[in-house]
Amino acid sequence: ELELRFQRHFLAARQLRSFPWPELEQNLRTSPDSPLLVGILHKTVLHPLCVKYPPSTQYRRCFLTELIKKHERSAAEPLDALYDALAAVLKEEDSTRCYKSYLLPTGESVTLSESMAMVSGGTTGLVTWDAALHLAEWAMGNSAVFSSRTVLELGSGIGFTGIAICKTCRPRRYIFSDCHPHVLNQLRENIHLNGFVLGPQTPPHIQTESQGQEAAAVNGQNPQLIVAELDWGSVTEKQLLDLQPDVVIAA
Repeated sequence: ELELRFQRHFLAARQLRSFPWPELEQNLRTSPDSPLLVGILHKTVLHPLCVKYPPSTQYRRCFLTELIKKHERSAAEPLDALYDALAAVLKEEDSTRCYKSYLLPTGESVTLSESMAMVSGGTTGLVTWDAALHLAEWAMGNSAVFSSRTVLELGSGIGFTGIAICKTCRPRRYIFSDCHPHVLNQLRENIHLNGFVLGPQTPPHIQTESQGQEAAAVNGQNPQLIVAELDWGSVTEKQLLDLQPDVVIAA
């Protein structure tokens, strides 16, 4: 249970102070030579998701440093695996991009490529906001609202809510929308990261007719996905009618 909590926090690159450190320290005090730290290491830094889609170099460095501090305060024997993992991370160069992976209740995951900066490229849409996480959680608990329906999401950002809904709620069609070119590019990349294959290249914006970039799913059970460039400050009634959504959501 403790290992899984560390895993969820780490893969999503949550703030280090939010980790259950007191419980870890208590466990190490009562059983310093337990395999707990090795288990945490394999569910975080050495986990296949982290190896393929790692959080930032700085984040992993800080996490391992904190883990080593907790271990050194216990009476346990030195743990080479911790120092080896830190040494490997220290050799890496810093990047302006990172990945965050969110584990869903279904056992699936949503992996997103994000900008390291909170405000990047003149937009705040290149990171995942807490509101998107809360909306996705609500959606997964109310899947009947979305099942077999056409869903339009306003201000999709880099896609967490929509990808989570598409993986768990079985909509017939899902329309991601945003207005910033950098955000739309990142959104398409994240849709691809999560197992959806982009279909024929059509203009990713809506003009006089409904146009979009459709994503054909890997298997036929997945919904049709559309990425649309929509500026909700100047959208027309005809554009909305072309989309024909059954459900409209925003966070």
